[in-house]
Parts: sequence; C-alpha cells; structure tokens
Amino acid sequence: METLLDARQTALALPWTALVDAIQALLRADPVHVPERIVMPTAGGAVLFVMPATDGRVAMTKLITFTPGNAGSGTPTIQGDVTVFDVASGRRRLILDGPTVTARRTAAVSALAARHLAAHPAGPMLIVGAGVQGRAHLEAFAAVLGVQRFLIASRSVQSCQRLVDFARQRGLRADVAHDANAALGECPLAATCTPADGVVLHAPPPADGFIAAVGAFTPRMVELDAGMCRDLAERGRIVVDTPDARHEAGDLLQAGIAVARLPTLQDVVRGKHPGRRGPVLFKSCGWAGWDLAAARLALRAS
Repeated sequence: METLLDARQTALALPWTALVDAIQALLRADPVHVPERIVMPTAGGAVLFVMPATDGRVAMTKLITFTPGNAGSGTPTIQGDVTVFDVASGRRRLILDGPTVTARRTAAVSALAARHLAAHPAGPMLIVGAGVQGRAHLEAFAAVLGVQRFLIASRSVQSCQRLVDFARQRGLRADVAHDANAALGECPLAATCTPADGVVLHAPPPADGFIAAVGAFTPRMVELDAGMCRDLAERGRIVVDTPDARHEAGDLLQAGIAVARLPTLQDVVRGKHPGRRGPVLFKSCGWAGWDLAAARLALRAS
C-alpha cells in the first residue's frame, strides 16, 4: 500500500541539505531517463504539466497545474501530486504533495548552483518575490549555504513584510528592499522568484555576483531585462539548469541568446565548466529529474 504524504510530511521528507546532495548525486553518476515534459494549455492561461522520469529502479510522474489567475485569491497557483512507483514490481510507493516538491527542489537546485558557481555563497542575498518560491529560496540558502542576511523585494507590501518576519523569527537578519535594482548592487547573491509577468531586474549585478532566475519557465515569461541578460553573457557566464531550457528560458530567448550553446548544471557539477569570471546568471526552468531526486530521497525517509 502506498504512503500518502501531505505538504508538511513531504517537506519533512526532503530536508534541505540532503535534497541538495541528492540532486548533485543524480547529476554526477546516475543514468536517468527524463522525457520532455508535456505542457498542455487548459483554459484562461492555465497549464497542465506532465513530468515523468525514471532511473530504472524508481519511476515517478508529477502531475501539476499552473493557474496564474489564482494569484492573490487564496487558491494556490500550483497544485498537484508526485506519484512514485517501484519499477520491479510496478507497485505505487508514495504520493507526495506536488507544490511542496516543486518549491523545495527548485530552491535546492538554485542552492546547488550557488554552491558551485557563487563567488560569495554566504551572501548577503536579495530575493525578488515573496511568495512560495521566495520563502523556499530563503530557507534553502540559509540552511545549505549559511546565508544570514536577506533583502526582500516584492510588489506586495504585505507579502514582503510576511517573509521578512518569517526570516527574523528564525534568527536571520532581513529587511524590505524598496528598490530591487538598487539592492542588487549590495548583494553578491540574488534570486528572482516572481510570477514572471514583467521585468523586475535590469541593473547590472556586482562583478562577482550570482543570480538564480527561476520565475520564467515558458518562452513568453520574463523576469530579467534583455539588455541585462546580454550584458551578463558578455561580462560573465550564463548557466542553464538543463538542455530543455533551449525552448523554455523566456528571459534568454527574448534577449536573443543562443541557449543551446550554454553550459548546464550537470556540466558544472561534473567539472566541465571554465573557472569563475565575472557575474554568473543561473537560469532555471525546471526538470523532472529534480523531482526524481526528491522522490528517491523521500522513499529513503519513508
């Protein structure tokens, strides 16, 4: 009989450092089969994602909806489940809360990229966007990289203050950033975690800065100014999470950058990337392999 984990139980099964290590292990050694995800528009701008993956021992599929019209309504914009199977028997083993897996593995991937690519992984850190992903990135970077100081920017004053209060309650130093572009100059770490319905950063980052951009995961979505992306490509480096970003990374595609030529996180983890020079942009679009790593970790925990 399968185990059904709610959001709290799913989070407990995916502790931050163990999750980052599980993703790194998958990239370093394991042959995995991850078909391109199915992205099926439904209605009113909503989308159903079907994301399967297997390593030959464990198979999983994430079924998740993205409904941007729910923003601000109290109903989550991301809903769904991750179903995990034993390959040998075909038996269903786990059902995980899909939004929790998505939030935690996305932030863990950003932290893994920063572990390898950031010149100053201890921060301070700017987070643009104070929703689920903003909170997940704050938690992940504090737990995995030891970041203690955060500046939070958001179009919603209430959401911004809630995340600042959340950080302070956990003994972290956090303040509201009223101007995200001005704050970027003070922070060698940054993450953009917005709904990606408009540009939120256009200023050049510090010469040794690291930005994780996770909000835009379709060709039409955008968080970063096109000129900023081209400047980053010229002055520093851009790394994408997977080759699938070639048709999903809206920020880069709209800037006219040849995404297919960019190094991936797997290249970085396997040491196939040049040494640090200039600022780094890590562009993350999502991949079922990250969910597979989370599923395997949750199986061990259960």
